[in-house]
Amino acid sequence: MDQVNYRPITIFPSEAKDNDTFIDLDKLWSAAMRRLGVIITCVIVAVVLAGIYLFTAHPMYTSMTNILVDENLSRFAEDQTDNQSAQLIDNQMSSAVEILKSKELAMSVVTATKLDENDAIVDPPSSPVDLVKGVVKSIVSLVSPGTPPPTEAQIRAGKREKAAAILQQSITAERTGRSSVIALSIRSPEAGLSQQLAKAYASSYLTEQLNANFDATERASVWLQERMTDLNHRAQQASLAVEQFKRDHGLISPRGELMSSQQLSDLNSQLIAAQADVATASARYNQYKAIIDKGPDNAVQNAVVSTRDTDNTVLQDLRKRYTTVNDREQGIVQQFGADHPQAIALKSEKTDLANQIFRELQQLTSGFHNDLDVASSREQSLRDNIRKVAGHNADSNVSMVQLAELQQKADALKTLYQSYLGRFEQASQLQSLPIAKARVISEAGLPISPSSPKKTLTMALSIVLGLLIGCAVAALLEFRERFFRTGDDVQEKIGMRFLGYLPKIGSAQADELQTGHAHNHPDPAEGVAMPAGDPTSFRRRMRIAVEAPRSQFAETLRNTKLACDIVLQGRKCSVIGVVSCLPGEGKSMVAANLAGLISASGVRTLVIDGDLRNPGLSKMLASEPEVGLVDVVLQRVPWTAAARVDRKSRLTILPMTMRNQNLAHTSELLASTGMSQFLEGIKDTFDVIIVDLAPMIPVIDAKAFEPYVDGFVFVTEWGVTPVKAVQSVLRAEPQVAAKTIGVILNKTEMGDLRKYADPGAPESLRATYSNYYKDTIDAKGNAVPARTPEHAK
Repeated sequence: MDQVNYRPITIFPSEAKDNDTFIDLDKLWSAAMRRLGVIITCVIVAVVLAGIYLFTAHPMYTSMTNILVDENLSRFAEDQTDNQSAQLIDNQMSSAVEILKSKELAMSVVTATKLDENDAIVDPPSSPVDLVKGVVKSIVSLVSPGTPPPTEAQIRAGKREKAAAILQQSITAERTGRSSVIALSIRSPEAGLSQQLAKAYASSYLTEQLNANFDATERASVWLQERMTDLNHRAQQASLAVEQFKRDHGLISPRGELMSSQQLSDLNSQLIAAQADVATASARYNQYKAIIDKGPDNAVQNAVVSTRDTDNTVLQDLRKRYTTVNDREQGIVQQFGADHPQAIALKSEKTDLANQIFRELQQLTSGFHNDLDVASSREQSLRDNIRKVAGHNADSNVSMVQLAELQQKADALKTLYQSYLGRFEQASQLQSLPIAKARVISEAGLPISPSSPKKTLTMALSIVLGLLIGCAVAALLEFRERFFRTGDDVQEKIGMRFLGYLPKIGSAQADELQTGHAHNHPDPAEGVAMPAGDPTSFRRRMRIAVEAPRSQFAETLRNTKLACDIVLQGRKCSVIGVVSCLPGEGKSMVAANLAGLISASGVRTLVIDGDLRNPGLSKMLASEPEVGLVDVVLQRVPWTAAARVDRKSRLTILPMTMRNQNLAHTSELLASTGMSQFLEGIKDTFDVIIVDLAPMIPVIDAKAFEPYVDGFVFVTEWGVTPVKAVQSVLRAEPQVAAKTIGVILNKTEMGDLRKYADPGAPESLRATYSNYYKDTIDAKGNAVPARTPEHAK
């Protein structure tokens, strides 16, 4: 056999497409149209459920009121505070919202409106779920140990608790934007009840604010009163302790100081003055003593200095007389000379005056010396007194430290008492303040229409939800789509030539025709009577393409024949194997009709049933054969004794006997020397040999027979055979993949084919060229020829 691969083939595409570059809108639209029924069904179900909900739901009415939380409402009665920060305002508004949602406020509203006596709230009609819960509780109570029945008070308390809980679930309180306004809304089954509850909630909130302020100030006043009494007593005790300590230690002074401290301060002041006097007297004495030490002559010249520190008029007069005499002496000397008698007399007088000035200076110096001695004695006396007083003051300072500590304690208690007294007076005034820090700015109105359920919104949401669910289900179905639907799928996913679609016949019996699992019945064409009404005759099963040559079924097989002729041209006898991945894909039907179509065109054709495990082609015969392929291969009989010929299409059929279908080593038989000799012996007799081989996944018969095959036709069931299965088979069997001529999609739902095709693809344009297929096939597999004008008449 010629085993040379006649053409290179790529099993899978070498370069994957970039699926992330863009969204393929055509494929998306095709998927949506393909799953349109699912989407519409989900929308209808959602709308129906929404309608049931609207029909069974109880209407609810909502009433709203607005409350302004304003700290400035009590600004005239309270001290002004600094502007509050945004964070503090946010905290206050959040606290106000939580107070409105609190259980305590709900209990006060229940009490004010007697909501626990309203059966529509505490005992509404039971829903089916509640009834089921009640039955379960009854059964559990029968099994569990009994509990004593509740008292009347417990029943009333339980109703109040239930009403408060329902009220808390029905209230909605939220801040309006960044303002100080709280929007409060209440839902209830009755419009009037909603308005009543909203007003009661607002009133209860304001009352709760007043009560909270009153309780807080009252508790503060009581606490402050207790603290003031204690502080007053302690302050009095501290003051008495200070006075007692002063009296015990003799620390009493008119100016509030220690006596020793006062004396020491006075002595220090006197000592400073005495030191100043000593310094002055010493300087004056030293100055005059220096003048005296220079002698009488120089004393006259320095007498000017000495006269500045004394008020002695004698010295001043002597100084003036001396100056006058001296001036006259100098005038005489200049005029008459120093020897003039008058000059001599004036000089003698001047000397006498100088001696008088010197004596006067000596007297002053003696007086200044006495003053210096007195000032020094006084300074020394003050120093001695200071040392005595300082020694006594050191002992008093120790006591003064203790006194200061007692005084500080007394002053602190007195200051704290004054502070608490002011706060007590303020709290006493605020206790009677009748102004709440909130007010109602919008009264609750009477709702005129139910707030829920909102019919329009509910229906719109149901449609949107149905669309979303439908799209999700459609997407899930698309993601689960792992089958061949179009020829593009064949080319893209396995890289094979696509030969065409074979339409699905449309009945269970037709499925038997395509899979080969039909019961054996006689065929009138072979001269055997056939039961009336039996649709599975040999003629109809084997001659669909022959009897309906202008049908799409025949056109696909004709395209397959053409592909085989082109690929296998130049061969004396072509051996074509028809294979599939799984059983039931209709390969036997394809093999029979392909062989019949080729034979009807005048080509000598032999079809062999090579599926030794499950001979579907042989089961399609009208009667069970006595001998078959196994007998021919084992050379028990000549092939002419086992073959059958269809008189109409002149097709030769070599079947498989039923008694040989339990062979254990079918692959060895197909690859045996007997099979090789048989094929070589009939190649001069036939131009085309078509072999119906076993499926490739369950058994390896096709792989064993591959050396004798020139080309394979791969049959895949449309929408059933997984892509992974075909890819795995072709990847595992590269010899078969290399000889595969093309792939046929069998049992195609031609009406649904356009749903899987992209816009503009040949499958989507089938309606424009369907008139080319004049012949049709009915649901039973019967070929219906085209109606001519004569038939119409």
